[in-house]
Amino acid sequence: MFSKIVVVGSCMIDFTCFSPCLPKPGETVIGKSFEIKYGGKGANQCVAAAKLGATAAIVASLGSDTYAQEYLKIFKKEHIDVSHVRIQENQHSGIAQITVADDGENSIVVVLGSNASLSLEHVNHAADVIRNAAILLCQFETPLETTLHALKLHKGYGLSIVNGAPSTRNVDSALLELCDIFCVNETEAEVMTGVQPLGSSNMQLAVEMLLDKGCNTVILTLGEQGAAYASQKDRTIKLISTTPVKPVDTTGAGDAFLGALAYFKAYHPGLSMDECIRRACVVATESVLKFGTHASFPTRNNLSPDLFV
Repeated sequence: MFSKIVVVGSCMIDFTCFSPCLPKPGETVIGKSFEIKYGGKGANQCVAAAKLGATAAIVASLGSDTYAQEYLKIFKKEHIDVSHVRIQENQHSGIAQITVADDGENSIVVVLGSNASLSLEHVNHAADVIRNAAILLCQFETPLETTLHALKLHKGYGLSIVNGAPSTRNVDSALLELCDIFCVNETEAEVMTGVQPLGSSNMQLAVEMLLDKGCNTVILTLGEQGAAYASQKDRTIKLISTTPVKPVDTTGAGDAFLGALAYFKAYHPGLSMDECIRRACVVATESVLKFGTHASFPTRNNLSPDLFV
């Protein structure tokens, strides 16, 4: 049995410091606590989708360390297919150094580690799984040539979503043209388009620039404001609002949104784009009320049944 959602992407070990504020350049801040968690945009989005009830698989690369073995246990606990996760000898798993401030804001430094070894050959080995997926979900935390290859394998078989994170200035136009949905947050959009600071007055311009680069549909996530989107068919952006809350940790919000979007596109294909984004915003909003990434992602039982009809 093939998984409905397949993620070709990253696994990271999150070393998280909780601090009163984010340090300024050259500043040392005394933090309050420290945690080791399991993240990475690819793995996070896969777990977020699985927690909603999706059958999910991940194509990923881990290091030859204890963190990798622990990650495999986490995937299996969430019933995620790990048959295409490779352990890279003599490499460490990818890590993310995260600081979370009292107001919920965060800063992140990523070292790719074994994620940089996710190869074309690795993706070829998973070709059947990728082609049989209703949704292929990718990010920019693994080699872009590998992401491009996965999109080529999947083209014509289902819907593809690419999360343009972390921020990348120059992206092969073929990658943007191949994916059906390209999703970025405000900072990532600023880097890709040069439109900054991004606000309500120039949001349309930034999205049109991404469409001009070859994107088919662009979704711009806006934090507590919700999300906006436009497409080649209708270039006028539509804003989808969400319920404002007081966040405790926004670290996993974007990944919760992407995992939920993939879920609703896979399991409720008749829903409009407006409604898929609205529901994904509900899931993302729920995630900022808890600390961490995986621990913050809601399960189906934590959400209103109305989201699943």
